[in-house]
Amino acid sequence: MSYTIALTPGDGIGQEVVSATVPILETAADIGGFDLEMNTYEMGAAHYIETGTVMEDETLEAIRDHDAILLGGVGLPEVDNAFVAAEGHHRIRRELDLWNNLRPAYLFDESVCPLKGYGHGDIDILWFRENSEGEYIDAGGRLDRGGRTDTAIQCSVYTREGIERIARAAFDAATDRDGIVHNITKSNVLSYGAAFWDEVVEEVATEYPDVTLEKLYVDAANLSIVVQPERYDVVVGPNLFSDILTDATAGVVGGLGLAPSANLNPNEDVPGMFEPVHGTAPDIAGEGIANPLATVLSGALLFDDLGEDGAADAIRAAVEAQLQDESAPRTPDLGGDAMTDDVATDLNERLRNLN
Repeated sequence: MSYTIALTPGDGIGQEVVSATVPILETAADIGGFDLEMNTYEMGAAHYIETGTVMEDETLEAIRDHDAILLGGVGLPEVDNAFVAAEGHHRIRRELDLWNNLRPAYLFDESVCPLKGYGHGDIDILWFRENSEGEYIDAGGRLDRGGRTDTAIQCSVYTREGIERIARAAFDAATDRDGIVHNITKSNVLSYGAAFWDEVVEEVATEYPDVTLEKLYVDAANLSIVVQPERYDVVVGPNLFSDILTDATAGVVGGLGLAPSANLNPNEDVPGMFEPVHGTAPDIAGEGIANPLATVLSGALLFDDLGEDGAADAIRAAVEAQLQDESAPRTPDLGGDAMTDDVATDLNERLRNLN
């Protein structure tokens, strides 16, 4: 079996972490007994500065024909980030309708947890972020720009289809886990969009009698994630709330350097896009100290999506072994002084030793 992977390293540390991850994916593929064909495509802020285009139409069409996409990150301070995102990875999400943004947070070792009393596996959160609606639909506008009555309007858009499909994905996952779904909302204030969200999620819940639905308001969830993270197993939430709170779930398991994500559309024959949550970190770009593990773990999600569970499990086992080894190299975000390539080389060796 052979798979085609579109590599879009993007900007900043995206270039570094994708480069470090590729050999690890190749080793995992060897373990799984399949082949990878990887093709690199340029997109992002640096590409815009050079060419005047964030991503060519031809690039989008080319990556559409692959089995999966691995993205490093998009954005630089020199270019408006909202514009680059809209024309880059948000465009990919939109045109491929990658509506399910899966953001897992798993505690591999107590040494990376900022909270007392939590050890390996005590925090294991599978977060389903609705990825195509809400505030990110970019509906609204500006009135009297620069004038006395300068006004900005940003609209949120929710559809029954959008809510139903992300809710069902969460409930399906919960049936194979602890049988509980937490719905994060703010319907006590947002009486149209959020109330509609809750209504549809509660309707979907009736289809899953063996799964318990619990609702939390986003402000309460923000607190409980950091004082009682073991409470959560499967979480579903609207786009904006989920985008914000998954940084908190990442924080309790070691930070954004350990936070992978997947953008999926299981209903259509389109490639998933897999990316670290951390973005391009221009403040450390070029220093060679970025943590590659979030990108590596995104690669594990990529293999999950392809049905190559053996390769995905091997990657996670190697990451776990590395983080539980006090003598293993760690990048500065995890309290070490190792370089990106040091961590990746050590991880690749551990992966080979698992075979």
